[in-house]
Amino acid sequence: MTYIRVQLGALGLALLTGLAAPPAHAAEDPAAAAPTVEERRLDKAAPQEILARSGFATVAPEFVRALGKARSYAQAERVVERQGARLWQRAVDRAQGRGPAGGDLSRDDDRPLYWARLGMTREVRQWEPQFGLTEAQRTRLLASLERTSRGQDTIRYPHSKGIKRILVTGFDPFTLDRDIRISNPSGATALALDGTVIETADGPARVETAVFPVRWQDFADGTVERTLRRHLPRVDLFTTVSQGRVGRFDVERTNGAWRGGFGDNENLSRTETIPVTDPASQPQWTSTTLPYKDIVAASTGRFPVYDNTSVTEIPAGGTTPVVRPEGPTPGSTARAGGGGDYLSNEIAYRATLLRDRLGLTDSLPGGHVHTPVLQFGTGNTDPASGTVTDPQFIQNRLDIIAQVRSILKVAADADVTD
Repeated sequence: MTYIRVQLGALGLALLTGLAAPPAHAAEDPAAAAPTVEERRLDKAAPQEILARSGFATVAPEFVRALGKARSYAQAERVVERQGARLWQRAVDRAQGRGPAGGDLSRDDDRPLYWARLGMTREVRQWEPQFGLTEAQRTRLLASLERTSRGQDTIRYPHSKGIKRILVTGFDPFTLDRDIRISNPSGATALALDGTVIETADGPARVETAVFPVRWQDFADGTVERTLRRHLPRVDLFTTVSQGRVGRFDVERTNGAWRGGFGDNENLSRTETIPVTDPASQPQWTSTTLPYKDIVAASTGRFPVYDNTSVTEIPAGGTTPVVRPEGPTPGSTARAGGGGDYLSNEIAYRATLLRDRLGLTDSLPGGHVHTPVLQFGTGNTDPASGTVTDPQFIQNRLDIIAQVRSILKVAADADVTD
């Protein structure tokens, strides 16, 4: 996710939706038939090319056929759960070299998952089965599809002793109206690392991952906490990951309790204190417990890694935001964490606040890592060019994925030796 500060210095990359077949039954309710802003981008040339060149163009039509066989809401629930989980596993398998490539699009590409999911959600939104479907039921089906197709409910670690547990999260592509071709390296990293093992100084570590939407409302509805709450007490290390600035990684030292208003993937804006449960005990700032000194000092890959301590605050007793390069001052009000004031800062804030509220501050290393912006190759910077990939674009993404993996190894080793 792009590194967005109070000044709205937005940079971003994205990927989006999936090809969809006509609905099984025409929707009678105009509200039910209306696709979302994200889903309306599906029919553009770049998403369809991404789906066709990855083999994921078949996902939505296959989903429609399976859904059309449901004769009750209970059957529809099972179809949605199975198909959502199948999409996530298919994307993970493709990214990790298992099964057919389905086309000439690079296997490390996260965009087929994003666009295929949108093709499926659009079908659920338009579906009018003969047995009838209430809007509450439709909403539950959509929630199930989102959860299962993002790996959020398949985070499972082996019970064997001696295996460490690492949890990593990524994001969908975003800023798609700026460039519909965008890919998000954090989402690609999640697909590449899910279920893999990293050898650390203390033995093997199993990595489990999940991907989150770039939508303010989903975060307000608690998607981060629902996904992470039962796992944080059982893992040895976690990091949320998003896309940040050009040419560098950042380990974000401090996260702020503020939404800065930049538009999300639904083109909606929110400028407010991050909404959480028990707001009376909500802190303005949370801090990383990742071993940032070890990470910054290590040679993890081609991009430099920085310990980012800067925040933007309203000082105690003041009214005007001030940039603080060395971090917040006592009693200040957050206006941007190290990771800005967008959803990358928010997932870091929510995850570390959850860590603290679970009483894990002193025992669980966790925080946020910003990757470099994923750039296209020289000469492929025009969104209207129709070129959805190039060799440099692929190499940049592979290098970012490999460096995140190296950062995780350093962090896991530091937990042993420090």
